[in-house]
Amino acid sequence: MGGAVLYGTTTIFVIAIAASLLFSLLLRFTELTESSITLFVTIVSFLSLFVGGFMSGGKGKTKGWVLGGSTGLIYTLVIFLFQYLGYDSLFSMEQLIYHGCYILTAMMGGILGVNMSGGPREG
Repeated sequence: MGGAVLYGTTTIFVIAIAASLLFSLLLRFTELTESSITLFVTIVSFLSLFVGGFMSGGKGKTKGWVLGGSTGLIYTLVIFLFQYLGYDSLFSMEQLIYHGCYILTAMMGGILGVNMSGGPREG
């Protein structure tokens, strides 16, 4: 179970790093502004959490909501620690809502991941 959650969390961060690189290059070499790509950043964030939960559920093959929720919770914890320890700042109310939705999205991905992988075999 721990390996599946770690696998899903790693997937989330790999997607986040790749998306960050892409968005930073777009901002640097085009006329785009941060405010013009906010929606795309939000969409990619939710997709990365869904994919991470999906990978976690697919790897664990059982209890997808727990695996996905744990994956989303670990992601939120890492982001919170980075923000708190690095910037000496707590989550704002908006960030709390986003991260709550991230955890729910990862749970949905975990449930779907278990169902798509076939889940546990009976008998």
